[in-house]
This record gives sequence, C-alpha cells and structure tokens, in this order.
Amino acid sequence: MASKMKIKKGDRVFVTTGKDKGKTGDVLKVFTKTDRVLVQGANMMKRHTRPTQTAAGGIVEMEAFIHVSNVAHIDPKDDKPTRVGFKVLEGGNKVRFAKRSGEVIDT
Repeated sequence: MASKMKIKKGDRVFVTTGKDKGKTGDVLKVFTKTDRVLVQGANMMKRHTRPTQTAAGGIVEMEAFIHVSNVAHIDPKDDKPTRVGFKVLEGGNKVRFAKRSGEVIDT
C-alpha cells in the first residue's frame, strides 16, 4: 500500500536493523508503492551479469532495497538518528523537521 513517506531522495539515513545495522548513507531512490528505499553503500548484493555489446559481463556488486521502517533520518544538528515530523511555517510552507532537535530538514 502506497503511503506518504517521510524520507526523500538525497536524505541522509541511518540503517536501524538488518545485516547493515549502524551504517549511514544517502537515499538514491524511493519507491512509494512498496515503501522501500535504496541507500548508498547499504544492503549490498552481487549480481551475475551476462556480457553485452556495450558492457562486459561478470559479477557486479550493487545496492538492494531496504524497507523504509528499517531506516531512520539523520538529525542535521548532531548526526544521530531521529524521527521526522511536519509543520507549517508562517509563510504557509509545509516543511519536515527533526523531532530530536527541532531543526528544519527541508531547505
């Protein structure tokens, strides 16, 4: 079921569970339909590829998707995992903020 995700492409996240618990990385891609994110350097897998006219074959290491519930946003103030909330500023803009420090995440 697709839902509103609090994590966007380019956000810095912390992996909370799984084999890569404790790693941090940037979000490369977000899939809202399956509630999954692709985190740079986390959940690496090996893919055996066949040679083509443009690329050589071999074993390629690439990132696999992680469920959004297994990552936490990194607080921009103190670089620790935090939850994300929404608030409306005086100008009427809706922004995300870190619940740990109150710092606005969106620029």
